[in-house]
Amino acid sequence: MNLTFLGLCFACFGVSIAEGLIMSNLFKAASRQPEIIGQLRSLLILGIAFVEGTFFVTLAMAFVIK
Repeated sequence: MNLTFLGLCFACFGVSIAEGLIMSNLFKAASRQPEIIGQLRSLLILGIAFVEGTFFVTLAMAFVIK
């Protein structure tokens, strides 16, 4: 049971790092070309949705394995 929650903690850690990298690269791209911020915003939402979706699958599997 403890290993399940340890795995979930690692998944949370990975999601946090991934979202931080997505946001930092968005800010870098927006500072270089501010006119494409609308396109970047839609890609940001899509990227975060995939990252969060992966986390929720991991969360569900943690409770199934438990």
